[in-house]
Amino acid sequence: MEQTNHYFYVLECSDGSYYAGYTVDINQRLKKHNNGTGAKYTRGRAPVKLLYSEEFATKSDALKMEISFKRLKRKEKEQYIYRTSNEER
Repeated sequence: MEQTNHYFYVLECSDGSYYAGYTVDINQRLKKHNNGTGAKYTRGRAPVKLLYSEEFATKSDALKMEISFKRLKRKEKEQYIYRTSNEER
């Protein structure tokens, strides 16, 4: 059985807003967002750029992270991205 990677990711839209999502293929999903075939939220806010991604063992864990992230205030989102990105280095 093939193992699938599950990702939580954060995009920065052209208007400076953040979009958080889930995918199994980050590159393909980023292309969809920038082509206008991704999420409705990002269609009018392209181009978008990938700010952050995190890999999870299960879809459930990645979706839980997405939900938790979306509940944060903007400053907390920025702190999470900065802190977690620096921990990985």
